[in-house]
Amino acid sequence: MTFRAHILGAAAGGGLPQWNCGCENCNLARDGAIPSQTQSSLAVSADETSWAVLNASPDIRQQFAAAPPLHPTGLRRLPLKAVLVTNGDIDHVAGLLTLREMQPFTLFATAGIHDVLAQNPMFDALNGNVVTRQTIALDTPFALLPGMTAKLFAVPGKVPLYLEGDEVQTDLMGDQTVGVKLETTDKTVFYIPGCALLNDDLRARLYGADLLFFDGTLWQDDEMVRAGLSQKTGKRMGHMSMDGPDGSLAAFEALEIAQKVYVHMNNTNPVLRPDSAEKTTAEAAGWTIGQDGMEIT
Repeated sequence: MTFRAHILGAAAGGGLPQWNCGCENCNLARDGAIPSQTQSSLAVSADETSWAVLNASPDIRQQFAAAPPLHPTGLRRLPLKAVLVTNGDIDHVAGLLTLREMQPFTLFATAGIHDVLAQNPMFDALNGNVVTRQTIALDTPFALLPGMTAKLFAVPGKVPLYLEGDEVQTDLMGDQTVGVKLETTDKTVFYIPGCALLNDDLRARLYGADLLFFDGTLWQDDEMVRAGLSQKTGKRMGHMSMDGPDGSLAAFEALEIAQKVYVHMNNTNPVLRPDSAEKTTAEAAGWTIGQDGMEIT
């Protein structure tokens, strides 16, 4: 079995350009000076015939159209067999509403995430006679695809924005924010698009992995504050920034992982500019900056 990954969307919520943003990156993307990026999603396969999508982006119709491996193989036949969501964020579940066209697949999620979906009657558009909702317990292996098993595990994070109360815990450990471990006969791959910090448990899990897709939301923790776009830091949003003493570049420096790819990058992140010093720094540290359409086999 050959593991194959296709990045459907490399950007965080809002994409690049974000519809209401006039920051440097968004303006460059509108002008065609840097590549545009859609919202966070990854497609994976172990046999190049059956595919699973990790997180259903609001841009999923556009993403499927741009990804030949996911094109229909018949009148109403698709290589899509499963969708797995890692949290209840709008940019990771809104695309499920696009997949309502009586297309059979299995929807995998934790009990907490399924509960969030069940509380919104709009998601009943996914006909239960066609789409099977399967609840996955943490740290329990399950068959995601032929030749590929998966395991969900808690990573530090927070509940979706629309579920926040007066007090917000940004490093909550539970089934609302999870990472995914994917295994084929000879490869181990991790997908973690949202993570607040690299704790000892996560460090031990990732050690020796063949491939990691990891949260690259911001370059610096106060990036959006300094840009005048928000009063929230990366930590407040439940994301681990790339740079700085607490950033992922430093945290992963001594961790043996064969290949590391940043995904889920905010529209303000300078690594999205191909000629930026920040992108050069990240690549020098052994990271690949994910892009829409990028394939890794």
